[in-house]
Amino acid sequence: MSKSFYITTPIYYPSGNPHIGHCYTTAACDSIARYRRMQGFNVMFLTGTDEHGLKIEQKAEEAGVTPKAYVDDIVAKFKQLWSYMNISYDRYIRTTDPYHIETVQHIFKDLYDRGYIYKGEYEGKYCTPCESFWTPTQLVDGKCPDCGREVVDAKEEAYFFKLSEFSDRLEKLLLETDYLQPKNRATELVNNFIKPGLEDLCVSRTTFNWGIPVSFDEKHIVYVWIDALSNYISALGYDNEQFQDYETFWPADLHMVAKDIMRFHAIIWPAILMALDLPLPKHLAVHGWITFNGQKMSKSLGNVVDPYILGKRYGADSIRYHILREMALGSDSSFSNEVMINRINSDLANGLGNLVSRTVAMADKYFDSTLPTEREEAPVDQELIDLALSMRGKVDEYIDKTQLNLALAEIFKLIDRANKYIDETTPWILGKQEDKKQRLASVLYNLLESIRIASALLSPFMPTSMPKIWEQIGASDEDVSYENIAKFNVLKPDVTVHRGEALFPRIDLDKEIEELNQILDSAKPTEPANEEKSEEAFDVPAFQNEIDIDTFDQVDLRVAKVTACEKVKKSKKLLCLQVDDGRGQRQILSGIAKWYQPEDLIGKKVLIIANLKPVKMCGLESNGMILATDLADGNVQVCFMPDQCPCGARLN
Repeated sequence: MSKSFYITTPIYYPSGNPHIGHCYTTAACDSIARYRRMQGFNVMFLTGTDEHGLKIEQKAEEAGVTPKAYVDDIVAKFKQLWSYMNISYDRYIRTTDPYHIETVQHIFKDLYDRGYIYKGEYEGKYCTPCESFWTPTQLVDGKCPDCGREVVDAKEEAYFFKLSEFSDRLEKLLLETDYLQPKNRATELVNNFIKPGLEDLCVSRTTFNWGIPVSFDEKHIVYVWIDALSNYISALGYDNEQFQDYETFWPADLHMVAKDIMRFHAIIWPAILMALDLPLPKHLAVHGWITFNGQKMSKSLGNVVDPYILGKRYGADSIRYHILREMALGSDSSFSNEVMINRINSDLANGLGNLVSRTVAMADKYFDSTLPTEREEAPVDQELIDLALSMRGKVDEYIDKTQLNLALAEIFKLIDRANKYIDETTPWILGKQEDKKQRLASVLYNLLESIRIASALLSPFMPTSMPKIWEQIGASDEDVSYENIAKFNVLKPDVTVHRGEALFPRIDLDKEIEELNQILDSAKPTEPANEEKSEEAFDVPAFQNEIDIDTFDQVDLRVAKVTACEKVKKSKKLLCLQVDDGRGQRQILSGIAKWYQPEDLIGKKVLIIANLKPVKMCGLESNGMILATDLADGNVQVCFMPDQCPCGARLN
């Protein structure tokens, strides 16, 4: 019986249409799942959607539909995209599925019966319109930090999970095992969340209805932590009759998540499993965010990132290859159409596509598509053969470490070496010499074998286009099996090739960016004809008292680059930014979370006041201030600086 392998994406929140970030996580998991299947594993690949909560309830109300109708529509778009991207998931879970609801209610009751869930009160400053509790330090001028309205003292009855009881076990899990990848994230979590002291976790709410009722107290709705995280075992049939796969696949071999939900999977989920006396997942792989060159989408950059638009223009495999090659585990990746097009041109068109078309064309031209069996070897062949034979073992190692970008880079070493081999052996010259036909046949066969091995290793990453290569080079399904990837001379000696269409046509960059900009233009709402546009009215604040130049000179304005950014745990208003000020790193807290997501800022250059005295907010120290301005529509715009401005440059 084959060994089992269980891999999961996070379950995505369907508050909007799927985007390129969803594509990365799902394509990465799909590639690993396909590779494990190729190795002979019995694979369970799970994805799905997290469909409960106040936000969904509110969005459905805005749309004039029921919450279920709202999520049904978006889930259909997720499934459509996964079909288009050739995602081979084995099971799709929705938290609205009856079997999942059954499991969650059982888990909640089990934790309650074990003494790990208790009833208490969630107390604080309450904003009625926002239905949110706040601590005094989170308030802005004594008012709600989200809407600016008055708050009142209030209490809400709630159930709590005894997360605090698991501090020691969680710290040991993170620091003394390889559960979390990359390892540096583990230290970060311990220092930021565990050592300061874990607080018990609120796991029920009474202020909204769209969710799973607590079975023994139905005025309470199970909050997201237990609801969403339990999907990984409910999908296997834990505490429900829908499936019988729990014993086969649990514990999970790999959960893959983005860094913004790392804490939930590295702290809360293991604690829940510890409380249930269930085995812990073997590994949690955390990847960064896909940003847009550190800035929001821009017409001038041609940053169209709708997966459907990109896939239609370049093919699903090209999109899969680009995002998997660019993204490194644990690091952010900057996405731009320009970078993607250059990657497609260099690697896929000039590299792989050119190698296949040249080799097949020469076999067709010089041997009428079928190679003769007589061969003449040469010393130059061995380097290519040795590299080809080493490929599978190296890629295996990178897959085991979830380093997909390095696995792809390794495979393309073989493709690059094969193209170099063509230049070294000059088959176009050999083809003109009758006494060199045996040598030419050997050269072309070695090239076809290299293509066979490279394309077989690429097939989990690019499952749509690789079978087209196999057809062109005359490879059977058995020829590209996992066992045969580690062998040379697998193709029949008299292999027959079949010329086909160019798999990755070269893209004209300038023309493509222009067309992408036109797509952006057409997607914008049209302005009414013959109607003059006027600048929005803006209530200009009164000017401050005059200062002299010496006073102004004391304000040290510097250019800094945002290297990292995340939301502050205890505040809905604050972002915590790490910036490079030219002399090192500093931490700055800024109340711009309402207008910017962390990924909007990473990689961007901003203006800071560098000589403000440090202050503490929400337990974190802020060393400076990010400059921003009010807009007429009530929004806020950060003062960004051009990329050519060096970090540390002073504004004079």
